[in-house]
Amino acid sequence: MDVTSSDVHVESARIQQQIEKHLGMGPGNLLFEFRQLEGQMRLDLITVNPRHHQSFLFRYETGYDKLDCLRKMLTYVKSYRDTESSYTIQWRTHGDRELQTSYFRARNAYEALDKLYFGRDLNTITVFSVVLNPSS
Repeated sequence: MDVTSSDVHVESARIQQQIEKHLGMGPGNLLFEFRQLEGQMRLDLITVNPRHHQSFLFRYETGYDKLDCLRKMLTYVKSYRDTESSYTIQWRTHGDRELQTSYFRARNAYEALDKLYFGRDLNTITVFSVVLNPSS
């Protein structure tokens, strides 16, 4: 699909809305962060949990521009439940007494932990358990 420069923002917003709708998340709970990385564009899709106000990496994609990244992300969100395992991670931030439970889709436990720790110092969170959930 060829998109003129004036349509890029409209197409970008349309795809972002499709991703939000597919994931069942509103704009305040899903962040699309773009950055140039080694000659490519990278999109980090970040979720914000409304209960404990922590952010986690949902997925990243690389492409030649923003629309390429968004299209790849949309393809991913349509099929990730079929291709990745579900993990439950119990954790606590330092200084907090309440144990938190978060759920991640990932290829393995290391990737799930990378998503938990994304953008933060490893010393700010203590992980108590990482469990591979049975597939249904």
